[in-house]
Amino acid sequence: MPKAPLPAAVAELFARPHPAVVAVLLPSGAPMSVATWYLVEDDGTVLLNMDAERARVSWMREHPEVALTALKEGEWYTHVSVRGRVVRWDDDPERALADIDRLSNHYGGRDYPTRDRARISCWVEITNWHGWGEAKAD
Repeated sequence: MPKAPLPAAVAELFARPHPAVVAVLLPSGAPMSVATWYLVEDDGTVLLNMDAERARVSWMREHPEVALTALKEGEWYTHVSVRGRVVRWDDDPERALADIDRLSNHYGGRDYPTRDRARISCWVEITNWHGWGEAKAD
């Protein structure tokens, strides 16, 4: 797997709102994956946001290594997979929901509709990546 940073064309593709799956480690060390929204920040980190009651929050705090695969909308052959480590957490104690609203707007053009649940954000620093189709490394 090539090391970060992603080449410009791959980074541009990855920054679009594609369907994605994130994989985390269970306490046993076994992997678990789930569909997710993500957002590439200006500094290259990847924002993920979860309901505060999800078990994967504690699992990710214990094992901060994650993998994320984004599949080009309508063309799963083209995909970008990244590996990295959670480098920052924000528990959103005021329930401002700013991060989930950014994600919801990125994917659907409107604020997140569920306003009564606590959310937690984390940022993943990409260490390695792999691409296929339009994102294939030379």
